[in-house]
Amino acid sequence: MKIEKLSDNQIRCTLTRADLAERQLQLSELAYGTEKARSLFHDMMQQAAQEFGFEAENMPLMIEAIPSSSDSIVLIITKVEDPEELDTRFSKFAPLPGQDGDSSRQGLPDKLEGAESLLDLLGKVKEKINAAQSSSKPENPVSSSSKSLDDPETEALENEIPKDAAPKKPAIRLISFASMDNVLAASRLLGNMYFGANTLYKDTAENIYILAMTQSEHTRKDFSRLCNMLSEYGTLEKTSGATIAFLGEHCKVLLENDAVQQLANV
Repeated sequence: MKIEKLSDNQIRCTLTRADLAERQLQLSELAYGTEKARSLFHDMMQQAAQEFGFEAENMPLMIEAIPSSSDSIVLIITKVEDPEELDTRFSKFAPLPGQDGDSSRQGLPDKLEGAESLLDLLGKVKEKINAAQSSSKPENPVSSSSKSLDDPETEALENEIPKDAAPKKPAIRLISFASMDNVLAASRLLGNMYFGANTLYKDTAENIYILAMTQSEHTRKDFSRLCNMLSEYGTLEKTSGATIAFLGEHCKVLLENDAVQQLANV
């Protein structure tokens, strides 16, 4: 772990794969604020204090993560004198100075927001590696049977397809419940109205249940209405690819694909 002082209010820490392996810490764990991640952050700040006199003194910290290579990550840590300037993109990485680590657990939403930021970062690292590998491969020769770029048919087809066209991802909503009784009540409420794919998870650390519902063939309006109906029994959570990854890695699957349909008949 290499720490450099950039200014009185800013340091740079470079973490390599070896640093993480020494602590039996996965790079993805930094996103979730685990005990190992908090311990790493504590040691990082302690080393910075000893080597450079970098003391936080209950001052908010801004942490920016930058991918530097396939097996290392750079953390820029800045003391923020004006809290309004605090960039909260990585605020869930570790508790603020003076905050007790055990009391820093803020429940599922906080963990998911932190996961989203750093998982996005890890995705950029992966893209960087793939781009480097692709650039080293020879380009595929153009088939003699392929249409010329000047072909009118080809040009017309290209004009019909939006430049930013991309396949739509299925809409997913997450609803958290404090008890199985609430899950059962919500499932019975939906009854035969909802027929999309859905999976029920349990976050054993927080002792809550999370229902992941997909829009499937429902219209957006109907899907939103169905999800809002469950607000009486649960809480709608922020949803992204990172949150789904979090559920798959840290939560237990109780019922897959048709949880609501199964529980509605219990």
